[in-house]
Amino acid sequence: MSTHTPGAAPESARIHNIGYRHYDGQRLGRAYARRSLFSQSLRGAYGLGRSAKSKVLPMILFAVMCLPAAIIVAVAVATKASKLPLDYTNYALVTQAVIGLFLAAQAPQSVSRDLRFKTVPLYFSRPIERVDYVLAKYAAMASALFVLTASPLLVLYAGSLLAKMDFADQTKWFAQGMVSVALLSVLFAGLGLVIAALTPRRGFGVAAIIATLTITYGAVSTVQAIAYSTESTGTIQWFGLFSPISLIDGVQTALLGASSGFPGGHGPSTAVGLLYLLVVLGLVAGSYGVLMRRYRRAGL
Repeated sequence: MSTHTPGAAPESARIHNIGYRHYDGQRLGRAYARRSLFSQSLRGAYGLGRSAKSKVLPMILFAVMCLPAAIIVAVAVATKASKLPLDYTNYALVTQAVIGLFLAAQAPQSVSRDLRFKTVPLYFSRPIERVDYVLAKYAAMASALFVLTASPLLVLYAGSLLAKMDFADQTKWFAQGMVSVALLSVLFAGLGLVIAALTPRRGFGVAAIIATLTITYGAVSTVQAIAYSTESTGTIQWFGLFSPISLIDGVQTALLGASSGFPGGHGPSTAVGLLYLLVVLGLVAGSYGVLMRRYRRAGL
């Protein structure tokens, strides 16, 4: 006769304590998660918090960006120059190749790995939503580019003050340069992330970003040079609408009072410069929209 008591657990049953406990702490929510993702992505752009190998390229590119500024400052101080030989607004144009390499290396690193290893659904599980992910990644990439492009301008500004150049003029030109590189950073970050987010393969993203920036600028520069040589100078300003770097050149020439890098200095007029600005803002908004559409489905 069975001695098993009705409702009692069989002798083989066991209750195992696997360590789960009720959490009574503060729920930090979406804002904290968004800030954490932004901070992690920004640090990752310079290899911080990653392996030593990951720090090599971004730190080399950062040093290459700042080295010409340091040399210019040293020469200006030694010769007691009254003006810097290179304008603040032209510095990013001269070093655009370095900026392009940094963007090509870091934009895929920021988003392609999440796509390749399918970690995006983990981000979107809770509490982060699609808009939080896109904003954090976009802001981090733009901030990383701003650090890269603004640091040499700070070196130039500090050097100009050490050389006892006119404080008011240098401050004005420095502010113009900072506005220019801020606009460049937002534009380039959007374009780079869109291209990188289209493929989970980092190598393809790197090549596509370099090709986009190089081919568009080369084509625009070539056509502008042809127009200048044939004395069709009125068309030069319109060709500048088809390259990211020439767009920034046109905006700062027309609206910030900078000297133009177009052939013969034939930059856009104020009216056309407003069109340049609208195109830049349109590309920024379009990049954000494309990224939102790309991450519409969590199971990418």
